[in-house]
Amino acid sequence: MDSFTVEDAVEAIGFGRFQWKLSMLTGISWMADAMEMMILSILAPQLHCEWRLPSWEVAFITSVVFIGMMLSSSLWGNISDKYGRRVGLILCMVWTLYYGLLSAFAPVYGWILILRGLVGFGLGGAPQSVTLYSEFLPSKSRGISIMLIEVFWALGAVFEVLLAMLVMPTLGWRWLLAFSTAPVVVFTALCFWLPESARYDVLAGNSDKALATLKRIAADNGTEMPKGRLIADRQDERGKIKDLLTPEYRKTTILLWLIWFSNAFAYYGLVLLTTELFQAGDICGVNTARAKVEPSCSLECSYLTFDDYKDLLWTTLAEFPGLLVTLWAMDCIGRRKSMVMCFVAFSVCILPLYACIGRTALTVFIFIARAFITGGWQAAYVYTPEVYPTVIRAVGIGTSSGFARVGALLTPFVAQVLLRSSVYLTLSVYCACSLLAAVAAWALPIETAGRALQESSQLNNNNQDTNTSSPQKASQASYGSQNGQSQGP
Repeated sequence: MDSFTVEDAVEAIGFGRFQWKLSMLTGISWMADAMEMMILSILAPQLHCEWRLPSWEVAFITSVVFIGMMLSSSLWGNISDKYGRRVGLILCMVWTLYYGLLSAFAPVYGWILILRGLVGFGLGGAPQSVTLYSEFLPSKSRGISIMLIEVFWALGAVFEVLLAMLVMPTLGWRWLLAFSTAPVVVFTALCFWLPESARYDVLAGNSDKALATLKRIAADNGTEMPKGRLIADRQDERGKIKDLLTPEYRKTTILLWLIWFSNAFAYYGLVLLTTELFQAGDICGVNTARAKVEPSCSLECSYLTFDDYKDLLWTTLAEFPGLLVTLWAMDCIGRRKSMVMCFVAFSVCILPLYACIGRTALTVFIFIARAFITGGWQAAYVYTPEVYPTVIRAVGIGTSSGFARVGALLTPFVAQVLLRSSVYLTLSVYCACSLLAAVAAWALPIETAGRALQESSQLNNNNQDTNTSSPQKASQASYGSQNGQSQGP
């Protein structure tokens, strides 16, 4: 009798109506993440003026969100690998909604730190939407499909700026925080539809549920299931960080951690630099007491003006061409070289900012730089779930996201504090960090373009540095597929 795996079924069913609906729902969670991130560059100057905060306290409002994300990213990945992708994603979104609304009522600086930190703790699980989504995608459409939900990130960032333009001048930052939870409300209302990953169910020993999910997808797409029985490899030990550092994955894991760290450091640094440089007005003020001519940034408090919001919107729109360029590059030159291209191009676009350029040129170069750093990060989001097997995919994305949050929590002290001392040094840090990411991407040992997702990992027990080992256990189970007919559960 013929048999098939989950991978065979996903490839046979293809991309259709089910994946479009899943794109919308996981995309909404991604949109919520983007809005909560984008609001940081808007909230910081507002509270700097309203509460008369020094620059390091303003920077800490941003950093505390990323501290929460850093602490929780691996935890959400572990939950998703042990209890299911659906469970992890819904829990983190409900958490984000609750504390996001509460933060709108923060009375003093201490409370805004605590509540935004708890929002960050919830957002640490948002990347699990990519894990869940990628496991329902056939290999030939995986790259473009993951880029599709990344469009929701760009939409979220743009929507946040437009929302701020309408809300901030009249209602203030508290209403902006409340309205920014709208995508999470929508996701929470619709999450009952969200299916569990069939790949996860198979490895967890729930092959009946996996088969029912596959039939549901086939029925939704109007296609047929493969004929025969489902072959399931159960793997009891899942979601362990140590599995990322086995000889097979050690080099890839360390390089990905460096790439994600550098990418987040550069991306969020550019987002924060945008408002800082726009607020400074003419950044080419010359201090004649110095031997060197260097741009300067004022310490004075100033609220964001309509022109600031307009230029911020223009630079945020750079996310869309960045996605298109990366999508083209990943198909033509692969995932690794696409990341290298984006990181190098970002550094090149930062170089003109050393010169004394006007606001228009500043906006143009920031626009191009943001397009490329966005593209580099999206390529990393496509590559990471492809390179790890199902048993450690969620924890692989979770730990990578955790390192990204370390970079993100450090970058405010460069973009908002170090900038006050030296514009040149600030720009040099971001250039060097991006070039380091380019080297790491070039050194990645595996190209994943066109590669099927791995289901399980047979970890090698070399007994080199350890006296004990915990081998993975696998058992085979077969389940009928009702003569291969695709019927709803």
